[in-house]
Amino acid sequence: MNKIAIYPGTFDPFTNGHLDLVLRSVRLFDRLIIAVTTNVKKTPLFSVPERMALIEKSLPAGSNISVESFGGLLVDYAEKRGSIIVIRGLRAVSDFEYEMQMALLNRRLNPNIETIFKMSSEEYSFLTSTAVKEIAQLGGSVEGLVPPAVKSALMEKFKNNT
Repeated sequence: MNKIAIYPGTFDPFTNGHLDLVLRSVRLFDRLIIAVTTNVKKTPLFSVPERMALIEKSLPAGSNISVESFGGLLVDYAEKRGSIIVIRGLRAVSDFEYEMQMALLNRRLNPNIETIFKMSSEEYSFLTSTAVKEIAQLGGSVEGLVPPAVKSALMEKFKNNT
């Protein structure tokens, strides 16, 4: 049986914390789909196609990782892609409450979908996309916080702010 996992998120922008979680998760599955979506509560810096392209540029060549976009319910998307596994990252205890609620809601919507929580590596436990955008917007260095392609894109977006 082909085990496909879905790693959903807005990834605005994709950080080294996201990449670390992807690289540690992909070893556990036959295929990992990074599923880019929108969050109606947030105004994105990058469009979905831009985010997808930046993620693809950040991944190792020839891997069993793909990048797709989706809208609607995650459980419906997972089912369409033939997956019963959703990967979610946890940085701190504060993430757990929200993620647990989402996992339980998803299970209620589709009892076949399982959520796997992965702890972030300690070196990225403080890292958020929001913080990265704020640092870049204020002219700070995001070196070591995001992959090189994302760093270049952030510098381009905020070049007039420095």
